Parts: sequence; C-alpha cells; structure tokens
Amino acid sequence: MKIRDAVPADAEAITAIYNDAVANTTAIWNDTLIEPANRLTWLADRAKQGYPVLVAVDDSDTVVGFASFGDWRSWDGYRYTIEHSVYVRADQRGAGIGKLMMIALIDRARAIGKHIMVAGIEATNTGSMRLHEKLGFESAGVLRQVGMKFGTWLDLAFLTLALDTRPPPDA
Repeated sequence: MKIRDAVPADAEAITAIYNDAVANTTAIWNDTLIEPANRLTWLADRAKQGYPVLVAVDDSDTVVGFASFGDWRSWDGYRYTIEHSVYVRADQRGAGIGKLMMIALIDRARAIGKHIMVAGIEATNTGSMRLHEKLGFESAGVLRQVGMKFGTWLDLAFLTLALDTRPPPDA
C-alpha cells in the first residue's frame, strides 16, 4: 500500500468511494451523490488553500481510500485548527489503510504548523472512534441528535489531537 498526493485522474475513484459512503453509511451526513467534477473542484480548492488530499493506492495504483483536511472554522482565531476526513473503499476497510492515511495526514498537518486536528465522527462508528483513540485523539464531547440519515437521529462525537505543545504564537 502506498500513500501519495491525489491528482485529477483520481477524481473518479474518489467520487466512487465518497458516493458509496453517502449511499450506504452514516460517515457522510449527505443524501446527494456527486459527480467527478465536484471532486475535481474540491481537489483544486484544497490545493489553493495549501491543504493535502491524499490517496491510498494498491500495487496497481488503484485508489482504495482518500483523506484530507481543511479549516475547521473560517474565522481567524481558528487558523491553527483543522478538521479531517478519511474514507476507505468498502472492500478494503479494516486492513489498516485508514491508519496509514491518518498518520500521513497528521504529519502533513504538523509540517504546515497546525496545532489541533479535529475529528467529527458519528458516535456509533466504533471502528473510527477506536482508530482515532489509538492515534492519540481524545474525546471532546458529543452533540446529541444534531444529524439525521436513514430515518434516524445521529449523534456527532468530537475528538481532538494536539499536534504540538508550543505556546500560542504572537498575534
């Protein structure tokens, strides 16, 4: 398994993984499937912001997962905080791909001077919760019934990872 930066040619595979999560999981609280053009725009937007989009590829360079991070909130005071997303193709889940992508994302976040990484996880997604806890994320609370999908109210668990121990930078 190899982790590399996504390129525009990966948009179709990223779209397929995203749409599977939309249609079949509560990992994405969206009901609308997207087209590859949406992911091409997203890739370009992330690049403009200086944020990575990573893909996990197998030996034949087939995309089996993708991950990224972006601003947690848009106000200046949050500029050192990011929120990430990691998605693995359904037939590849549980094989350690998510962990590899997470480690790469954490390294990238540290390299660009971010301080806190936020995870927003559907509270019953125990696999994702355990993965984040193993990587050092700590619980920051649960927002009850803030989402709805498949006719069910969903709780959103927040976890955070301190990426460094530096004091606040000069304003």
